Amino acid sequence: MKGLIAIIVAFMLSICVAVAAEQPSTDVPRVTQEQLKSMLGEPDLILLDVRLEEQWKISASKIPGAVHENQAAVASWADKYPKDKTIVTY
Repeated sequence: MKGLIAIIVAFMLSICVAVAAEQPSTDVPRVTQEQLKSMLGEPDLILLDVRLEEQWKISASKIPGAVHENQAAVASWADKYPKDKTIVTY
């Protein structure tokens, strides 16, 4: 039985590694730094800083107007942003 469990665990880990190695989805539009600069200040822009809490706290580089959200808790905050706005995460 231990051998079977070890095989299952190894298989599950290989799936996790394969999924993590996939390329980002092409369905999600991306913006360049220059495009984002031109969008700053627009009323329809919501800028979300989703860096890890520790990284965000120690960073001297924060984009004015950006809101920090916990990337691990998307389900707890995703619905509070209007779907008719342009939402940019970084």
